[in-house]
This record gives sequence, C-alpha cells and structure tokens, in this order.
Amino acid sequence: MAPGGRQPGPLPVTIVGGYLGAGKTTLINAMLRRAGGRRLAVMVNEFGALPIDSSLIEAADDRIVSLTGGCVCCSYGEDLVSSLAMLAALDPRPDHVLLEASGVAFPGAISGTVGLLQDFVLDGIIVLADAETVQRRAADRYLGSTVRQQLAQADLILLNKCDLAADPEAVEAWLGDVAPSARIVRAKQADVPIEAVLGTRTDGSAVTAGRRFRDHTAGYVAAELDPPAGVDPEALARLLADPARRLLRAKGFVRRPDGAMAALQVVGSRWTVSDAPAGALPGLVCIGLKDQADPAAVRRAIREAETGARPTG
Repeated sequence: MAPGGRQPGPLPVTIVGGYLGAGKTTLINAMLRRAGGRRLAVMVNEFGALPIDSSLIEAADDRIVSLTGGCVCCSYGEDLVSSLAMLAALDPRPDHVLLEASGVAFPGAISGTVGLLQDFVLDGIIVLADAETVQRRAADRYLGSTVRQQLAQADLILLNKCDLAADPEAVEAWLGDVAPSARIVRAKQADVPIEAVLGTRTDGSAVTAGRRFRDHTAGYVAAELDPPAGVDPEALARLLADPARRLLRAKGFVRRPDGAMAALQVVGSRWTVSDAPAGALPGLVCIGLKDQADPAAVRRAIREAETGARPTG
C-alpha cells in the first residue's frame, strides 16, 4: 500500500457506452450497489443529467458528489484529463473509475485519451445495446453510423432488455456480424455480475478459492486458478483472449520464468500484460457464461503458456 492508503499502479478505467436509452444509467447504479467494498468513481458528462440514484448520494459540491461506500461521482464536461487527474489525487484514491460516455459519443475516442495518461489504464469498453431497438436504430440513415461504430468499438456488448425483444437470439447473431471481436452478454435490466463489467483482483491479494469453475450468479461461472510458476504471461493472455476459450474476463498475476510477477488482464478479445504491483501473489480469475465457458480449454491454455516459456535445446 502506498503512503496515504492509496493503491499503487495505474488507476483502471472502464468506459460505459451505448446509444440513448440502452441502460447505461441502470448498469452504473447496479455497479454502485454491488461495489462490495470497492471505492468506485463514476464520471458523467454533466451533472445536469446525473445518473446516480438519490438514495446513493451522501453529499455534493460543485465538482464532486460523495456516494455511499466510499464511492464518488464527478462531472468531466469538456475537460476529461483534468477530471481524471482530480480523481487520481483523492486520498483515499478510488479503486476503479466508471466513465459513462454520452449516448452519441464514441467510446474508442475516449479510450484513446485514457491510453495517453500515465496514471491510468483502460480496463475495458462496455457498450450497451437495447435488444428491442438496436437493429432499427442501426439501420436509421441519421443514427445508424453512430450506433454501429459504438458497437464495433466494444470489448463487451451488454445486450440489454432481452425480455422486450421478439427474438434476442437473432439480435445476438446480428451483433456478431457488426462487432465480430466483441463478446456478447445477454441481460435484463442490465443485471450482470460486477466482475464482468469491472474485472477482478484490483489489488495484489491471493486467490483463495478452488481450481474449478463454479456458479457465480445466474448464467455465469467463475474459475479461480493457481497458474504454475514460469508461465509466459503474454502467451497466456493471447490464448485466453482467443474466442475459442469463450471467456468474458480474465485477470490476475502470474510468475514469469525469471521470477518476476506480471499482471494479466483479458476483456473480450483485448489483452494487456504489465508489471505486477509490489506484494502481488500468483492467481488467475476467469469469468464466462455458464453454457459456454470451457474449464478444460482454460487449463490447456495455461499448460501451453507454461510449455512455451521453457527454454529449448
């Protein structure tokens, strides 16, 4: 732990995008209610359209709203960079930033800004799609280009309001063509595990659960694994991001062949590997859909990454 109680390393940012009415506000409020001790910071474009439920608000001033559970909300308006810097300077610092993009914004452009900032790291782009209306909006001569670009820039697409759609399976198949690199998750009222949106293991704590996939919540399973020492983290991340593994998320710490610890994160088909924070312990958490996740495929990926890290000759 850094001085002042602040977590070391860059601050993870998850961008929440999607066209107007797709359910971004519902998702953000659900994440705040399920924070589970995480100090979340929510960034909105302007306070005039504050998406936070009033029951979660404790106090407010001109720039920042204090929420229950140590969470905060702020408006970034036209100055995203300075607003992010303000969050990073808080003591205690947030554990994670949820940045809500406006309904007509391109989340990929926002992620480009985050990627330029030394103290922050992109955790993922989550784009919500209204299962009832998304195809119609994507075909609109005025709206269609925006809707399609938002979807194409997603790491995970939350296909929301599936209970209102006549044929959600057909909508999901259509999304597979519009955004072939994104993982698609069906939902009603944006009800998904917080780990699917924010990832897991934001600190260096150890994995304590077993080595098997287990029920996480309705429709999801999680695997908490202990990768052996000497794994090639880049190879492992690349393998876990392969669509054949059918994972939504993977995050944790592995020990390289030289003994150094590496932090690994996979969201959809995007992956990153970086130096682990001081004191990090080995462990890998994976989350997927119950009817798709393949524990054997994950274990094969770990074995393959371990084999690839061994010297030859």
